Amino acid sequence: MSRTSRHLRLLAAVAVGITALGTAGVATPPASAAVPVYSEDFSDGLGTFTASGSVRTGTYGARLSGSLSSDPSMVSAPIDLTGYGDLTLSYTRAASGLDLGETFTVAYSVGGGPFTTLESARTATGAVSFPLPDSAEGGDPRLRFSLDANGLLETLTVDDVLIEAAGGGGPTDPPTGSLPPVDDVTEPGPYAVTVDDSAGPGDDGWLVYPSDAGRDGVDHPVLVWGPGAGSDPADYEDMLRQWASHGFVVYSEVSSSSGAYMVDALDWLEDQNASPGSPLYGDLDTSEVAFGGHSRGSIGTFDVADEPRLETTVHVAGGSFDGNGPDSLRNPALYIGGDEDFATANMERDYTSTDVPVWFNILDGTDHILATRNGQHVITAWLRWHLADEEFRRTQDFLSPGCAFCGLGDVQYKNW
Repeated sequence: MSRTSRHLRLLAAVAVGITALGTAGVATPPASAAVPVYSEDFSDGLGTFTASGSVRTGTYGARLSGSLSSDPSMVSAPIDLTGYGDLTLSYTRAASGLDLGETFTVAYSVGGGPFTTLESARTATGAVSFPLPDSAEGGDPRLRFSLDANGLLETLTVDDVLIEAAGGGGPTDPPTGSLPPVDDVTEPGPYAVTVDDSAGPGDDGWLVYPSDAGRDGVDHPVLVWGPGAGSDPADYEDMLRQWASHGFVVYSEVSSSSGAYMVDALDWLEDQNASPGSPLYGDLDTSEVAFGGHSRGSIGTFDVADEPRLETTVHVAGGSFDGNGPDSLRNPALYIGGDEDFATANMERDYTSTDVPVWFNILDGTDHILATRNGQHVITAWLRWHLADEEFRRTQDFLSPGCAFCGLGDVQYKNW
């Protein structure tokens, strides 16, 4: 478990008993010796694998069954291991009913080259691990599990496929994202922050941004944030500051269920990027934009989620009232709810009908008011993944059974 993972798993406990928008302190345990880079437990189908022949998935993992007509196999998509070192592959497997001369084989391929066998046997049960060669670090390796057997009852069952890297804190080299790398998303980022509370198209919004925007040639991604009903940007100030400290330019104003104000805000930000008199002149990456919000701010985000300039949307404690909100989604979406929040039932309905890639966490010990605060670091990591191209967060923080945020509540994801 990484330092970030341990740090985040304490947040749910810290939040219990807090009834107002206050700041919670968190202890920081030491880092562990390894970090998960890729994992698949087949709990939601084949995941990144594609199959040929007879392959089924279930609570047992993935099961390959023998056949007289075609040998079954499953092959992963290329796995991005850039920047990670000292890699180890582990998995569990159970071969059943294989006769003499029949085998299962586990192999890997690097850079689209031929497959190299890691294991080939007729009988095997339990977990096993193998070191991967240095060439796998930048070669986008693929994994292949195959079975050479004739009978339907002759099977190979595979589960808990995991690639780990030594070091515990992440890649051995700095992540290759567009923002300065950080060790811990629960801490403030590397930027001092400036707040302009009379910004935007109507001079009544908040613009929160890195004070030295553009430092070292960085172009800053954009987040437009919608507060919940009855609140304004001031109620989210510490969170807006947190996201800006990580390098995002954040704009927020009083929200409405129509998201038209978000589109207007993005137009205004593009104007600021093009205006020589703006403190953000030439410093925005307007190809990396997210809309998001809490409660009514989430409803407004659904309303304009088909805006073509968006890369992702963030929805906190704000399921759509009619269940049709997800119809507008065109890009990956983050859903955050709370186990004590009245809006969670609507969010669960929205999750069911969501067709784009989505990650949903129902946070423990969290009500409607606390949802953004308790989920703010999840949002930070999500934005660093989707707007700042930190691809290692895909598995480390989100899409794996041991992800950094999986201990904060009930996690579901699909369509990846």
